[in-house]
Amino acid sequence: MAFENFPEAEKTPREVSSTTTSKTNTRTILTGVLVAALLGTWGYIIYDKNKTQEKSNQQETVIATTSTQRDELQKELEDAAMRYDMLKTANSKKDSSITAKDKDIEEKKARIQSLLTKVNATQAELAEAKGLIASLNGDIEGYKNQVEILQGQKIQLIQEKAAVTAQRNKALKDYDSSTVVIKEKEDIINVGSTLQASNFNIVGINEKSNGKEKTTSTAKKVDKLRISFDLNENMLAQSGTKEVYVCVTAPDGTPVAVEALGSGTFSTRDGEQKPFTQKLDVNYTQNKRQNVSFDWKPNSNFMTGNYKIEVFNNGFKVGEAFRPLKKGGLFS
Repeated sequence: MAFENFPEAEKTPREVSSTTTSKTNTRTILTGVLVAALLGTWGYIIYDKNKTQEKSNQQETVIATTSTQRDELQKELEDAAMRYDMLKTANSKKDSSITAKDKDIEEKKARIQSLLTKVNATQAELAEAKGLIASLNGDIEGYKNQVEILQGQKIQLIQEKAAVTAQRNKALKDYDSSTVVIKEKEDIINVGSTLQASNFNIVGINEKSNGKEKTTSTAKKVDKLRISFDLNENMLAQSGTKEVYVCVTAPDGTPVAVEALGSGTFSTRDGEQKPFTQKLDVNYTQNKRQNVSFDWKPNSNFMTGNYKIEVFNNGFKVGEAFRPLKKGGLFS
């Protein structure tokens, strides 16, 4: 079968115009879609970039805020630690109740420091650090109050001690004054109670072979001296045993003292050590005159000349007398 090419029918102007308009509209729509898509893409890119920048800015703000908070908290911790150290230094001698708090305070300081030194510390951790610092400041304030209380008690104790010391010193002073007065009175009484000796009678005795005695003043015939004297009345001298020392001095000035016969030394009121010939223990009755008599028989011959007899009581010389012994004649 044979095909023949027939010429297309010519389009009318209206049809040509309609086709052209259709193509133009399609192109316009497509272009609009592409432009819209392009604008949307750029818009998203810009939006995403803004979001990223915003997040970055937020992160930087958070980091800056966190760093600032950390620095502020670190400063607060350092201030608190400094106040605490100053309190401890000023009060090295602490009460045991204060010392017991040291451990808790040190543990809080260590925990706060560990939180602040964390590189990526969270807001919760910083909040914990802030709370611990507040608690630490409260502990330090309580510590300070207790120290002040103890210092007040210490001042009170010092004042009380000073008052007691002053009272003690006054009492001691009064006691010393009283002691001085008492001693002065005792010394006066002691001096006043010293017994005085009087009415001396000193004779030489010659002992006969038959036991009889004869008085003599011839030195070579004297076997012993009989010494007697009175102790005068004294109202201050209490009744009882009184020590009376009799000191005999030979004509040549030599003290007559024979240790084997009871001689020795005693202290005078001037502190002098004086040899005595005989010590007498006299049972004295207050305010009564009393006679004392004893014999002194040395282990050697008597010398010619004056024998001095002294009597001492209470360290004072209370009486003195002399007994001359003469040289015997041809018929003596």
